Amino acid sequence: MDLTNNILEKLKDKKSVFLTGGAGVGKTTITKNIIKHYEDDAKKVAKLASTAMAATLIDGQTLHSFLDFGIAGNLKELELNGKLDISKKVKKVLSSMSLLVIDEVSMVSDALLEMVHLRLLQADFKGSLLIVGDFLQLPPVVRGSSEVRFAFESSSWSKFAFEVVELTHIYRTDDKDFIELLKDIRSGYVDENVHNILNEFIKPLPQDLSQFTFLFGKNESASRHNKNQLEFIESELFIKIAEVVKHQKSVKDAEIERFMSDARVDKNLELKLGAPVLFTRNAWNYFNGERGLVVKIESEFVYVRKSDGTVVKLEAIAQSKKSWIEKSIGSKKEIVEESLFSVYQFPIKLAFAITIHKSQGMSIEDLIVETNEIFAPSQFYVAISRSSNPKRLTLIAPRKQWRDIVFVNQKALRFVRGS
Repeated sequence: MDLTNNILEKLKDKKSVFLTGGAGVGKTTITKNIIKHYEDDAKKVAKLASTAMAATLIDGQTLHSFLDFGIAGNLKELELNGKLDISKKVKKVLSSMSLLVIDEVSMVSDALLEMVHLRLLQADFKGSLLIVGDFLQLPPVVRGSSEVRFAFESSSWSKFAFEVVELTHIYRTDDKDFIELLKDIRSGYVDENVHNILNEFIKPLPQDLSQFTFLFGKNESASRHNKNQLEFIESELFIKIAEVVKHQKSVKDAEIERFMSDARVDKNLELKLGAPVLFTRNAWNYFNGERGLVVKIESEFVYVRKSDGTVVKLEAIAQSKKSWIEKSIGSKKEIVEESLFSVYQFPIKLAFAITIHKSQGMSIEDLIVETNEIFAPSQFYVAISRSSNPKRLTLIAPRKQWRDIVFVNQKALRFVRGS
């Protein structure tokens, strides 16, 4: 029995499943297959994540939005804000769901999981729960100097009684030595051998940086590098302005701006003939992180030539923010998912640079990692694991020791190791 069917059987038996594994092992592919199976069967699926960025990757919503948490970060704040009790609307919506998917669970705090557990109890939720992620990747965002506390530290974790399905086969690369290196980096292990291997990736940068994608830790650095490199191309500048369609009049512009930032949608996409770009979505003829060159720009279409010579004709595609609502259909009321607004833009970004955070889910071939902007646990692992071809991976020489860059949260490491 393949893994997807194995997980489906568990979910149909109303078991809660935790799908985990390192970067590039196919967690997203299996998750999307499971969602499709339910939706093809006319069953409702809530696709959720703790951050808007992660939610857009599965075409879903944030936990806060779906479960009506407002701005509360814990049960006490939920009570102070008058949202401790479940609303009739949320109860109806939750009760209609056959499956709840929570993606990128490493970014869900213990307090947030407590709030999720409360809502499921309040709604007497009878569906199945699938959580997906790797606790040795991006941790929860904390306010100020607060201690990072993961979902598995919540008392609710054990109450869910998750059945763990761990994926181990890496599909992003077939370089066995690099796969072994990734295993060490994922667990924060640096010995003399790892130190020496990482040093081998430090190479002189070429004069022409246009062939490579830089991974930065900071937004400003990525924006500056993209702008500087685009100026080197001596052809006309085209600006593709994102088109916004509001389906609900109550939608505020600030909400749209925030969604576009989180969803990797450029408000003003600057392009030139000859500019390298990365695809930001998966489709039948390109994948998330694949590189190409802009060869033709028209008002309605952009043509991108991939490395194999294939030219892809692109049009602006919609990314929508959705919400579940109760609606009268014929003579009865039904819970349906509707778009609040849609943003139309070409599914590409300039390939000169991107942030580590926004490279989530990408497989990038020609990669340069700016190691001096690594500041969070597991951030270096997330960056280096984007590489689909280690022979074309370059690391900027760090000003610190490798052990100060290749570090992980020890609580997360103990949990993943089962100790």
